[in-house]
Amino acid sequence: MTNDEMARDGTSMNSDVWRGLIPDPGSPGFSVCTTYPTNPDGVEVMLERWDAGTEELPHFHPGDDMTVVVEGRMSVQFYRKVGESLIADGAPVQLAKGDVGYVRAHRIHDAKYLENCQLVYVHHGAFAFNRVNLVVA
Repeated sequence: MTNDEMARDGTSMNSDVWRGLIPDPGSPGFSVCTTYPTNPDGVEVMLERWDAGTEELPHFHPGDDMTVVVEGRMSVQFYRKVGESLIADGAPVQLAKGDVGYVRAHRIHDAKYLENCQLVYVHHGAFAFNRVNLVVA
């Protein structure tokens, strides 16, 4: 993946997941972003477990997200919509134990769980799973 592709798809430098951090005056050098819905600018956090061989079909989310792979190995394929079809946008991105992946809001992608996975998933704002019902070309 090129630097331009990474910037487009999201990194810790440009993801909204890291937006809205508030400094804590009682702890110099520490900032925090609390969770949604208590904080409307906050994040939703999920601990996920996926069995090897399972997958999520093409979909998108309304906010930027970040996935930390605690255990296992997975792949993410990005797509772009062309007419009434989805076209793969680059090679699948492989994530393994210790890796962090970012997906920008509204970016169509799938996920395949190549091994049993344990993930920490962080979504900016209210989470939603929006399935894309188009043919993958």
